[in-house]
Amino acid sequence: MNFLYIFALTLLISVLSPSTSSSDISQLFETWCKEHGKSYTSQEERSHRLKVFEDNYDFVTKHNSKGNSSYTLALNAFADLTHHEFKTSRLGLSAAPLNPAHRNLEITGVVGDIPASIDWRNKGAVTNVKDQGSCGACWSFSATGAIEGINKIVTGSLVSVSEQELIECDKSYNDGCGGGLMDYAFQFVINNHGIDTEEDYPYRARDGTCNKDRMKRRVVTIDKYVDVPENNEKQLLQAVAVQPVSVGICGSERAFQMYSKGIFTGPCSTSLDHAVLIVGYGSENGVDYWIVKNSWGTGWGMRGYMHMQRNSGNSQGQEKPAAALANFLEFAFHGNAVDWILPYVVRIDSTVAPMITQFVTRTRTCALSVLVMPQEWRQWREKPLGSLAVGIPFLKPGFSEAPFTSGNFRVMLPLLSGSMLTGKDS
Repeated sequence: MNFLYIFALTLLISVLSPSTSSSDISQLFETWCKEHGKSYTSQEERSHRLKVFEDNYDFVTKHNSKGNSSYTLALNAFADLTHHEFKTSRLGLSAAPLNPAHRNLEITGVVGDIPASIDWRNKGAVTNVKDQGSCGACWSFSATGAIEGINKIVTGSLVSVSEQELIECDKSYNDGCGGGLMDYAFQFVINNHGIDTEEDYPYRARDGTCNKDRMKRRVVTIDKYVDVPENNEKQLLQAVAVQPVSVGICGSERAFQMYSKGIFTGPCSTSLDHAVLIVGYGSENGVDYWIVKNSWGTGWGMRGYMHMQRNSGNSQGQEKPAAALANFLEFAFHGNAVDWILPYVVRIDSTVAPMITQFVTRTRTCALSVLVMPQEWRQWREKPLGSLAVGIPFLKPGFSEAPFTSGNFRVMLPLLSGSMLTGKDS
């Protein structure tokens, strides 16, 4: 379903030209503040936000005036934030590898006919759009969305589970509002034998002390996850046809911040820095897309959703900067017979940085400026990540930086408790 949610202020943009006067911008800003309930502590702060708003207005207007783009930008709920402020407060995928104790699982022929389109919202397997606020915990929302979806599919009950429990209690690697990775969140749920509900352990958009009593209220559970080999976006389609899928993407581009509607085709950098949930796929005017659920509230995108291009010609692993999702979703889906499969989680098998002495830099949001180690380098991978400091054995002298390709990724499937796998472990 294509949500066409248009703010009243968006209509104003369509009649204002790039040469709009300061008074017009001020009036537009006033309308925007009322629309989004914005207020500022001082006149100085308000003046600063007006300047930021005007700069974002220019960016949005310039993009929309091109007339040849498949997507539209708008002065959404983030229009008073600089791009830097936006990135540091809303992104939080810490794309570092996990070397779990379990083995890889190769499976083939999981599903038969793939439907031309699917929307798990229409099947009642997706909870309402949530808002992470100024807390870099997108990883927790992506993880809970995956668990909520498969729990509905298997049990028939849609239960909103607690991101706050993950933020406050999952500290083995994840860092709450400082960032994290979904596979560690799944491992936490496994180790804890379940996760509490959103209602009982509500979201607070900040770090805090783990509530041990609520952590013991295990409403939804998963019991294990397995690595799945990667390679093919077409086969990822099979996974989305089975359930909502948890993924890591590039969300740091300014166009992503101001996205309003349409099929997003880029631009895209080579950093995994944001976690979302794919809840379906479809096509429009001959262009295929994924339906992406974000965690930035309903004031972003199409009431919290985005259509992101798929089948963008990256099936052989060639780098295409404008293919926003394909660089991150090129996975093979192999299998024998799987009754129920919890969504994929993207993780980078290994990472390299330009300088050995600065192998991994962890920012406030834990968004790593990373490049991916090609498969042929993996023979030098000696140890799993035990801390934020990554071992130098990952590198050999003389290797240059490498772009993302499909061969650089691994995928993880958490399995719901009580699920059955048939077939052989690889």
